[in-house]
Amino acid sequence: MGDRSIELVCFDWGGVILRICRGFAEGVAAAGLDLRPEADDADMYHVRREASMRYQVGAIDEGAFFAEVAATMRGAYSPDEIALVHDAWLLGEYPGADALVRDLHDAGRVQTGMLSNTNARHWARRERDFPTASTLHHQHASHEIGHAKPDGRIYEAFVREVGVAPASILFFDDLEENIEAARAAGWNAVRIDHEGDTAAQMRAELERRDLF
Repeated sequence: MGDRSIELVCFDWGGVILRICRGFAEGVAAAGLDLRPEADDADMYHVRREASMRYQVGAIDEGAFFAEVAATMRGAYSPDEIALVHDAWLLGEYPGADALVRDLHDAGRVQTGMLSNTNARHWARRERDFPTASTLHHQHASHEIGHAKPDGRIYEAFVREVGVAPASILFFDDLEENIEAARAAGWNAVRIDHEGDTAAQMRAELERRDLF
């Protein structure tokens, strides 16, 4: 009858259901722009990452984020070009992700959810461009919660919203730090290799637990 200890299967979005760019150079290429030397300035990487984290928790809006990132490039890219890279960052759903979620829903043994570090501009594209995510029962994002993985507070907020015990959640994410934090919060967590067949990896775990 399946793993009765699991009541909810929670997915990360990027790197698990959705293919995303993994670095600025890849994002530039996806946007159809050329990679300019200033983009590889290692000294500015941490500045851009800090701006990204504030953007992901809703502390700054997209306009401020684009301007800050452009400023770290010392004029190599304009805020409008940064917006193009930002929009090109989401590449498309992994093959089989839609069928996996559909099969899980058809089986009817568990609820489904998503917990993603993202931003309002990307989040708004779920239903239109990447519909699998929009079919999940519980959809929660860092910019709405005000915290981002691996901060333990985001896991606590998710549990409060969905109303199930931490030990009843099976979580898939592609980053080890997020997996470790989920386990520390009492969740069952499995790391997914974003470079492989993510749907097949998750299906194997779900079948092992007899959740279909």
